[in-house]
Amino acid sequence: MVAGSVVVIGGSSGLGKEIARHYADAGLDVVLTSRDAGRAATAAADIGRSVTGLALDLAEPEQIADALAGVGPVTYLVIAGVERDANSVRNYNMEGARKLAVIKLVGYTEVVHTLLDRFTDDASVVLFGGLAKDRPYVGSTTVTSVNGAVTTMINALATELAPIRFNAIHPGIVGDSPYWADKQAALDATLARTPTGRLVMTADIVDAVVFLLENPAVNDVNLRVDGGTLLL
Repeated sequence: MVAGSVVVIGGSSGLGKEIARHYADAGLDVVLTSRDAGRAATAAADIGRSVTGLALDLAEPEQIADALAGVGPVTYLVIAGVERDANSVRNYNMEGARKLAVIKLVGYTEVVHTLLDRFTDDASVVLFGGLAKDRPYVGSTTVTSVNGAVTTMINALATELAPIRFNAIHPGIVGDSPYWADKQAALDATLARTPTGRLVMTADIVDAVVFLLENPAVNDVNLRVDGGTLLL
């Protein structure tokens, strides 16, 4: 029996929203966040079943404590919030790079810091990274760097904050994500180099996150969910 709530930072759309929906459907109290209060409220109402929507911007870490003041106790925390930053070195946008770095390196950690005294005895946390850490592309310098940092961040957090478990998930291209709906060429190219012969789907990511959160023996794991694309 889960004693506390499930918190999904970045849970108003995409993968975060489906993780929130999974736990709401399981009968748990869920808190999801979005940078925009209206989007958070709309997502919570869409899922229903004891879901609360809050406004929280990981790029403004000084505001995180106030945003989460009424949240707790917490058993499962998922931090899925991200900023898509196509930012080449030749045309470097320092503000975009700074924002993404703050979101993942400071914002993620500040959320954990804020909720630390509200975690239950069996709490666990999953952070979202991404495969750009292993497969850089033109314009991914900051994305590649911060996702690489997530791989070591979980080690530091698991070491300092034991027995709370910290794991990270690094999804490949998700075939049924709205983000990729108009990018068929990229989906076809990914499928061609995926040994399983199928694209990763949202349900696969949700299932993997649930495994990382709930298996009590899994700690300090960076889990790639990509169908083995890096093999080819």
